Amino acid sequence: MAERKLTPRDEFDKALAENSASFGVTLDEGVRVRLCDYFEAVARWNARLHLVAPCAPAEFATRHVLESLVALPHMPHGAAFVDVGSGAGLPAIPCLVVRADLSATLVESSQKKAVFLRETLRELGLSGRARVVAERFEKVAPPVADALTCRALERFTEVLPALVEWSSGVPAFLLFGGETLRERLERLPVSFEQSLIPKSERRFLFVVRRAD
Repeated sequence: MAERKLTPRDEFDKALAENSASFGVTLDEGVRVRLCDYFEAVARWNARLHLVAPCAPAEFATRHVLESLVALPHMPHGAAFVDVGSGAGLPAIPCLVVRADLSATLVESSQKKAVFLRETLRELGLSGRARVVAERFEKVAPPVADALTCRALERFTEVLPALVEWSSGVPAFLLFGGETLRERLERLPVSFEQSLIPKSERRFLFVVRRAD
């Protein structure tokens, strides 16, 4: 009897289950179901909006969803965070799915991507803990938050100084990037720690704190 071919959803869920421990998280079945729903939502909208570069379901699980979750240990219980340049909802939506105590403001300048974010938050039952601001961060009032996340902001290194100035009241930044971002951080009046993202050779989570 031929073995049943895995659907993209099956492949995504299998990769979550097999790799979550490497990323320091435990995902129960209910959480994985909701993350699978999120994966399918991105897949539906991606052709129109180019939310993420095309990739296999297993790569989306590790490279995007599980990578996003490495920010969680740096968010205290009950934290409110602002996610700048949310795009596909990374890292905000996976973090909200996994941690029911978190709330977030997702700042996304693209009106079309903001529609995707609002609809997906609604589908996942997250609208009560998250709101979407469809505007460039520079045009939004400075945030009141426990942390700021940023994973794929356009012209990231170029706008980083403005981002730091804009969010002067936020005590911690959780930034995803590579060596170019690290070099830019080294030229700013901040202190930071870096940790290599699991299953990556050159991507880091930078935990940034302001110099006194």
